[in-house]
Amino acid sequence: MRDILSQTPVRSMDEAVAAMTAIDKRLPDKDGLKWFNRLYLNVTTSVRQAAAQAAFADVPFLSELDILFANLYFSAIAAAEVDPASAPAAWRPLLRARQTSGLMRLQFALAGMNAHINRDLPEGIVQAFRKLGGDPITAEDRRRDFDSVNDILERVEQSVKAEFSVGVIGAIDEIGGQADDVLAMWNVRAARAAAWTNAEVLWALGHVPVLRQRFFTRLDGLTGLASRGLLRPVAIVTT
Repeated sequence: MRDILSQTPVRSMDEAVAAMTAIDKRLPDKDGLKWFNRLYLNVTTSVRQAAAQAAFADVPFLSELDILFANLYFSAIAAAEVDPASAPAAWRPLLRARQTSGLMRLQFALAGMNAHINRDLPEGIVQAFRKLGGDPITAEDRRRDFDSVNDILERVEQSVKAEFSVGVIGAIDEIGGQADDVLAMWNVRAARAAAWTNAEVLWALGHVPVLRQRFFTRLDGLTGLASRGLLRPVAIVTT
C-alpha cells in the first residue's frame, strides 16, 4: 500500500475518501485491516454528505477534524508498512493480527475503531482547535456537532451489518438478537465521549509538554491492551 499512502497526508475529505477507497480495493477479504477500513470509509462518506448538506453548525471545523483524524490513521498504517513495531501502540494489535485466521470481520473493525477513537481522536480534536481556534473545553456548538456524528455511526452500523455478519457473527445474531449491536454502539458512543474529555485533558496539559506526552503515551498503551482483548478468538458452543 506504500504507493497509496505516499499520497497522504490528505488535504480534503474527498482525498480521504479516495485513499480509503483505494485501500479497500487493494486489500483482500482475508486481510483484517480491510474491515476496519471499509467501516471507516462508510462513515467518512456519510459525514462528507452531511457536511455538504450543511447538517452541522460548524461545517469547517467538523470537516477539518475529519481530515486530521484520517491522516492519523494513514500515518499509523504507513508506519506499519515500514516496520509494524514503529506503529503507535494502539494500532499494533490490529496491524499484527490482520492476517490471523479465526477472527471475525467485526473484531477487526472494532479493534480499529478502538485504536482510532481512543488514541487518535483526542489528538485530532486538539489539532483541529489549534488550526481553527477556540478550545475543546468551551466550544459547545462544536461539541454538539461532534456528538451528532454518533447518529451517523449508528446508521452506518446498520447498513454494513449484513456484510460484517457472516459465519460466526451470523450465529451470534441468531442467538442474541440485536443485543450485541446495541452494546457495540453504546461502546462507540462512550468511547467518543471519552475521546473529547481526553482532548480537553491534552489541551489543558499543553503548557506542560512532558506531562502531556506521558499522558498520551499511557493512553496509547492502554488502548493497545484493549485492542488485544477485542482480537481474542471467540468460541461459540452449540448444543
